[in-house]
Amino acid sequence: MKEGGSLLHERRAQIRHLVAALDQAYDRQSWHGTNLKGSLRGLTVPRASARPAPGRHNIWELAVHAAYWKYAVWRRLTDAKRGSFPLDGSNWFERPSRDHAGLRAWKSDLALLERMHRQLRAAVVSLSPRDLTRRASGSKFTNADLIAGITAHDVYHAGQIQILKKLT
Repeated sequence: MKEGGSLLHERRAQIRHLVAALDQAYDRQSWHGTNLKGSLRGLTVPRASARPAPGRHNIWELAVHAAYWKYAVWRRLTDAKRGSFPLDGSNWFERPSRDHAGLRAWKSDLALLERMHRQLRAAVVSLSPRDLTRRASGSKFTNADLIAGITAHDVYHAGQIQILKKLT
């Protein structure tokens, strides 16, 4: 059994590690290749809104989906009220097709993703070491699990976006 001070130090180190992983998955250089923000950099509206096949999600929808789940993890970490995401709905949000997409809307959704990341990152940084092992109400996962999961979620969708860029 570790002494209280040693365990506290270990959990603080875990928070620093989780923040670093969160940053690498989103916008910092990492060993795994292109991160989420990098996968979206420089995309034109036609490419972001192109569907690889009918009924399939486009890159734009993946970006907003990632923003939503960053929000969902933030909400669970902070016990914030449901329904405060800036867009109506949850999980998947239909975005414009190639014929109806606009640059202003695309930039607005990229800014939403950035805001949700910054909000989530701030919540993770402010966690106490004890908070890492806390479970959100009704969840079987700890806060540390949620943070690791959203990090993997960013990397997963960055990979999807990289593939979609080759297909469209």
